Amino acid sequence: MATNVLVIGSGGREHALCAGLVSSPTIDSLFCSPGNAGTASIATNVKLDIGNHKSVIEYCKNHEISLVVVGPEAPLCDGISDSLMAAGINSFGPESYLANLEGSKAFAKEIMIKAGVPTARVERLEEGSDINKFLDEFSANPWVIKRDVLAGGKGVVVTTDRQEAIDFIQFSIDSDGYVLLESFLSGEEASMLVVMDKNSFLCLPASQDHKRVGNGDTGPNTGGMGAYCPAPVVTEDVFSKVESRIVKPMHDFFSTLDVPYRGVLYVGLMIDENGDPSVVEFNVRFGDPECQVTIPMIKADLVELFTAACEDKLGSVKVDFHTQSAICVVLASEGYPSSPIKGRPVEGIITGFGTPGLNSSWINPAGLSSGENGELIASGGRVLTCTAMMDNLDLARDSAYQKLSELSLEGAHYRTDIGHRAF
Repeated sequence: MATNVLVIGSGGREHALCAGLVSSPTIDSLFCSPGNAGTASIATNVKLDIGNHKSVIEYCKNHEISLVVVGPEAPLCDGISDSLMAAGINSFGPESYLANLEGSKAFAKEIMIKAGVPTARVERLEEGSDINKFLDEFSANPWVIKRDVLAGGKGVVVTTDRQEAIDFIQFSIDSDGYVLLESFLSGEEASMLVVMDKNSFLCLPASQDHKRVGNGDTGPNTGGMGAYCPAPVVTEDVFSKVESRIVKPMHDFFSTLDVPYRGVLYVGLMIDENGDPSVVEFNVRFGDPECQVTIPMIKADLVELFTAACEDKLGSVKVDFHTQSAICVVLASEGYPSSPIKGRPVEGIITGFGTPGLNSSWINPAGLSSGENGELIASGGRVLTCTAMMDNLDLARDSAYQKLSELSLEGAHYRTDIGHRAF
């Protein structure tokens, strides 16, 4: 049976999702709202007011859309899945109560404690809290301070500078009413994406993101400057520990709720020197750019997989994964992440964006739009990712950087050491 699908979002993640979905033999029509210059080449871009759930539902019914895949976290926290599922339209992404796992770090900690998963100790600081006392208690390691708001991965400060810590704590209390101070988790970071429904869960190959803007993990945090998959730090033993100590307890907890978790859970991990994992954070959607390197690893029909999760039939879908390696490198506008310069032309994309697959390289457009004459214009901070999938990580890295070298954007920058921990 043919299926019409709507993807919500406009970034490189959404292009990767569209590229994976459009290859499904069961898909009929693919739509993306609002999309970008890349999604326009494989889907129909549509301008919808995503905050107006009634109009989204009306559009879906008028176009016989039976599956909606929600890319970003904000619409999920706003309850888009609640509204769509109530209207009888499958929505891949958790309903609003569990979307708070990303919307509120305090809520996420509460759930982690209930589920008994390993994570950092946390203290809530508010007006009147003795900030210096708590900084003294946590002073053996860098201070980890987290705002309890949706901040696009940028609401966290990790610092050894006491004044910087005090300033960010006070700023956060003034802005939000309170802030979270966490104990520092040492080790190596990795990410596990897990597809879930009421009855089953499926762990996808682990990946590793590069959050800092500069080589050697220096400079300010960004939304992510590149990623690779699979991550060697997640050995078979570590994978087993993540599954048994974190994923299964979380799934067991979710399954007791009136509305279970249906969608993908992003598990941000810290793996210590003994190979023991702890949770740094949860996100309630595919990471960006982790999505760009994880989706190509999945051999299964994505329409079938996502629909099954919406209908609590995930366990009936057979899913295999490629054994090769994928890597992506982000090309960012001048001034990113603080004040990106937009509106400049991107040159060098001569024969289109390419098709994801084995032994190939391609482009996942993100902040990229089409000008009046069809020229490609940088319209965001993270403009695109150059992605490659090869037999090993060395070949994939070389191929992705080769693809990047063919492009030109005035003032642009990118990291030259993506994948450095694996090497």
